[in-house]
Amino acid sequence: MGMGGSRLQATGKCVFGMRVTGTLTFDEYWSSPAFLAKQPLQNGSRAMMVGDNIYSRSNEDAPWLQADSHHSYPDGSPNHSNIEKDTRTNKVLLSEHFLYFGNAAEKVPQCILDGIGYSNGRNHRKFDEAVAKPILKWFNDVSKGRINTIVGDPFDFRQSGARYSAASNRIISD
Repeated sequence: MGMGGSRLQATGKCVFGMRVTGTLTFDEYWSSPAFLAKQPLQNGSRAMMVGDNIYSRSNEDAPWLQADSHHSYPDGSPNHSNIEKDTRTNKVLLSEHFLYFGNAAEKVPQCILDGIGYSNGRNHRKFDEAVAKPILKWFNDVSKGRINTIVGDPFDFRQSGARYSAASNRIISD
């Protein structure tokens, strides 16, 4: 599950949930014909501009290349802070069982968040299945049979031409 944060005014809200059904390296993701449409196109539609297939390299020892995207600088040059953060683990998670709420993020009841010891903050957390059972039940209930559905646009979708900086955790522009 991906939870919203304070920058989005979505603390305690579920932005997406997914069952991981596969993984790829960034290079496999970049070169796979199945995911070419996920490569950003800055002169395309809003959806084309925010593609997340943005990292590749010529070989395992080469530096990462960053496509002109919402994670690069406004002039299209690589944002090394984002590269460092985004490529810490050379793994892209895939899912054939997901629900993306986006800007229609659903509020998770506080008692469930308290029960798992949730606190708003960056990074990932792992929970034992027994501890996670209430939030998983909540997600299944709120999904209402909408698996593999996109409910809302990304929070920053209207700013698709803008860029994000991990260093400042802010949207930046020219």
